[in-house]
Amino acid sequence: MERAVAMHRNGPTSRWPFFDRVLGDRTIGMMEALDGFGYLTTGVSFLAISMVLFVRAWYVFAIAVESDAIRAVLGLVHDLLLVIILLELFRTTINFLKTKVIALEPFLYICVIASTRRILTTGAQISYMDELTDLVFNRYLMDLGANVLVVVVLIVAVYVSRRSSPPATIAGSEVVQGSDRKSEETEWRLRESGAQVIRSKKEYA
Repeated sequence: MERAVAMHRNGPTSRWPFFDRVLGDRTIGMMEALDGFGYLTTGVSFLAISMVLFVRAWYVFAIAVESDAIRAVLGLVHDLLLVIILLELFRTTINFLKTKVIALEPFLYICVIASTRRILTTGAQISYMDELTDLVFNRYLMDLGANVLVVVVLIVAVYVSRRSSPPATIAGSEVVQGSDRKSEETEWRLRESGAQVIRSKKEYA
């Protein structure tokens, strides 16, 4: 019985022993480095695209504001919201590279911004439509209601995620404060011991 247990412990634990021989520590480290490089290049791409889109949005606004100011403003807001979405993705990529954890809250913000952008776009299209039929208007109302509902649900999700995060933050701050107090007590004890040694030397002298 003991021999069987030893053979089971020393035997291969993977169903594919070939990959155990190929995927060594060096190979896995190289794959992790390539994965980080991919996230890095993706984040830089998000930043570059957002900068280009920001410049283009203001250029188009400056050209179209004289002929139709309202449509130019709506177009500028539409493009700037897209820039914010790209910057949120860039920030999420940075946080993942720093913490190796993908947070949920930034994606909720992105979805809220995307739904708001959809509402503004649809409203602008309806406002400047020459022939507005009942079918198109009903579709617009359904689309508007769906996006508003999505925004409300996402805001509730953000509120719930924020309510669930403070205990962890508070616990972490308590741990930090406790460690700081311990370090201060240790320093105080070292100073007291050093002072006692100096006093004993003076008395001995």
